[in-house]
Amino acid sequence: MRVAIVIPARFASSRLPGKPLLRDTGKYLVQHVYEQASRAKCASAVIVATDDSRICDAVREFGGWAEMTRADHASGTDRVAEVAARLAVDVVLNVQGDEPLIEPSALDALADLMAVPGTDMATLAVPITSEENYRSPNVVKVVCDDRGRALYFSRSPIPMVRDGAPDFAATPPRFLQHLGVYAYRKDFLPTIASAPPHPLEECEKLEQLRVLGTGGTIGVGVVARAHRGVDTPADYADFVRAYREGVSRRAA
Repeated sequence: MRVAIVIPARFASSRLPGKPLLRDTGKYLVQHVYEQASRAKCASAVIVATDDSRICDAVREFGGWAEMTRADHASGTDRVAEVAARLAVDVVLNVQGDEPLIEPSALDALADLMAVPGTDMATLAVPITSEENYRSPNVVKVVCDDRGRALYFSRSPIPMVRDGAPDFAATPPRFLQHLGVYAYRKDFLPTIASAPPHPLEECEKLEQLRVLGTGGTIGVGVVARAHRGVDTPADYADFVRAYREGVSRRAA
């Protein structure tokens, strides 16, 4: 398979404006994401997709590949689809521009899921190990069939345990937290990007339900740990602190 990683990045953010261009580590945040994605073995190309010339210029400044897109896209998936249409690839990975700790091995595992015939799309999940995460509406859960294909995604606790308490130590894990990284077949992207929002998607505010609601298949791979994204100023401060500590340890 020919695989490309596309990183949608926009300047506007309600909680952290200008997020991709934050540079307290000496590197742009989007540069950290780009460098992590470039370490994945699966991809022949890594591209930042943006509608903002400042982000485009920054990516080209550090030697990365950036593509300008239209400004009227409603989602990152739409932005990825526009860029993917220009690429000679079979599979496209969508990595958010605020995931500086994404693990290259996780991206390789994601690409491997697309080798399964009949898989339109793939994503990752991590075992849920706490009652707090199981109950939280901010933690998206996924349940799968015996072939590892998603049955449903929800902000509610699924599967709901009717009797007794959830067994978070069960093997294989029964309770999975969805991680927001995706792989698509290139020829499937225009189909899903052009489809109207599905009623399930509108209820849960989860874009991946558009795929399930219209009969698409989503393969799910389980990885050991979640990669933490940068959504707030506090998240970014934590990332900067951890990055500096890592640099200091390597220099010692």
